[in-house]
Amino acid sequence: MIFITVKWQVKPEHADNWPAITREFTEATRAEPGCRWFDWSRSLQDPNEYVLVEAFADDAAAAHVNSDHFKKAQAELPQYLVKTPDIINTRIDQDTWSELGEMHVEH
Repeated sequence: MIFITVKWQVKPEHADNWPAITREFTEATRAEPGCRWFDWSRSLQDPNEYVLVEAFADDAAAAHVNSDHFKKAQAELPQYLVKTPDIINTRIDQDTWSELGEMHVEH
């Protein structure tokens, strides 16, 4: 699986609207074959920073970056950003989430 984490530094005047600004891109990406997840979180330390955690089947990432909605996001989203997003992109030998054994919850 390809596992990606991206930090987006959004201009303060757009930070509250970032979920709406990225909604079309998010929904289209989540509908892609091979997309395992595509989840946004807002930083607790910096309200202008969003973190995107995404995962794709090994053969699906190329289709993602070549999709029309990705190209549209490339053209439209930078105007809302302070800087180029930071990314970690790696392959892992896993297909889904695992339980955090150190925080086991009895049911």
